[in-house]
Amino acid sequence: MPKTPTGAKRPADVVGNAVHIMQVLTGQKEESEPKTRRAEGGKKGGPARAKALSPEKRKEIAAKAAKARWKS
Repeated sequence: MPKTPTGAKRPADVVGNAVHIMQVLTGQKEESEPKTRRAEGGKKGGPARAKALSPEKRKEIAAKAAKARWKS
């Protein structure tokens, strides 16, 4: 079954999906939220990792990334 960007399940066929969207838009049916919020995980991951790393380790990672970017 296809999923929305937030992870909610939708009907697989085109007609079923159209009926589902129409029911949600007219208020006949509530759109359910996914159980997990995967999209929000990336918002806190980078800053949390940067906070946990020492300045020397961050510098090593940045140098390696710059070298990879400018390799070609």
